[in-house]
Amino acid sequence: MRNNVLSKTVLLVLCLTFAAALAPVPAKAAPLTLTYANFPPASTFPCVQMERWSREVEKRTNGQVKINTFPGGTLLPAKNIFDGVITGTADIGNFAMSYQPGRFPVSEAVDLPLGFPSARVASLILYDLIDKYKPMEFEKVKILTLFTCPPANFMTSKPFNTLNDLKGMELAISGTGAEVVKNLGGIPIAMPQSERPEAIQKGIVKGVVSSLEVLKDMNYAAYCPFATDTNLFVVSFAVVMNKDKWNALPADVKKVMDDLRIEQADWTGKYVDDHVTEALTWAKEKYNLQVIHLPAADNAEIRKLVKPMIDNYVTKVSAQGLPGARIIADIEMLAKRYDKKESGVEKKPGKKRK
Repeated sequence: MRNNVLSKTVLLVLCLTFAAALAPVPAKAAPLTLTYANFPPASTFPCVQMERWSREVEKRTNGQVKINTFPGGTLLPAKNIFDGVITGTADIGNFAMSYQPGRFPVSEAVDLPLGFPSARVASLILYDLIDKYKPMEFEKVKILTLFTCPPANFMTSKPFNTLNDLKGMELAISGTGAEVVKNLGGIPIAMPQSERPEAIQKGIVKGVVSSLEVLKDMNYAAYCPFATDTNLFVVSFAVVMNKDKWNALPADVKKVMDDLRIEQADWTGKYVDDHVTEALTWAKEKYNLQVIHLPAADNAEIRKLVKPMIDNYVTKVSAQGLPGARIIADIEMLAKRYDKKESGVEKKPGKKRK
């Protein structure tokens, strides 16, 4: 009897084991795939940060999310990215606010010639400013991060040692930088990046005004043996997500992306600042680039000459009901907080915000 019971028990266990082995294994859920549109070439820093962010999201979500990236305007052109994200043509997009003047009045303040020392400082200022004011300009999207390019400087075919040297000098530039050059006495010439090297070689322009990583990335060091340090202005960028796509994400994925917001701003600023240092070293070694520092009196004069632009901004946005003077004051306060050169102590970015 006892052996009979034992035999039945063993048989039951074997049957259950066999049944379990035959039972279908639930298929692993396919990752959620998101599209990310960007407009510069893949090798440039806005796309480098895109790839880094995408890898971090995929890693931190343990493969729950996969990001398909589209650099170089292959999904949406630069001026269409923001609206393309709103309508869902792309799930995520990186764009420059200055490409649509007047549409991003709070963000525009950071693009003014305020003399930021680095992309990292300017990026953290932009992040904190938008986080504080939560402007209507972004109400239709979810902000994933914000950052800027490094400060713009002069790269020229002949020396620019003092402000007097700039008078009447034709310089290739685009966007809000044209007004800066004009206020300083130069002649701004609008032209696409692709035409600038030939224009410099033919003497149509005597140089470009841009952040200095292009010395290497665009090989401008081959045509511009002089770089004059002025730290004029930056260009602001935002990475945004379609609101419906964001709302549909699982809570743990949202947390991963929120935790990356200020981290990515900080990382991008430091990355491109380091890239500028690398480009300068490369240009000095390969092309004997000469870096020129203006006299202190000229630097002070630059701030006076561009002040009307800042005053005009305050007047313009105040007429729209925005606190223009307070926005500028906040930027100046944040600049002091984040400029490690001023205190000699590395400042940590602010608390993560959602």
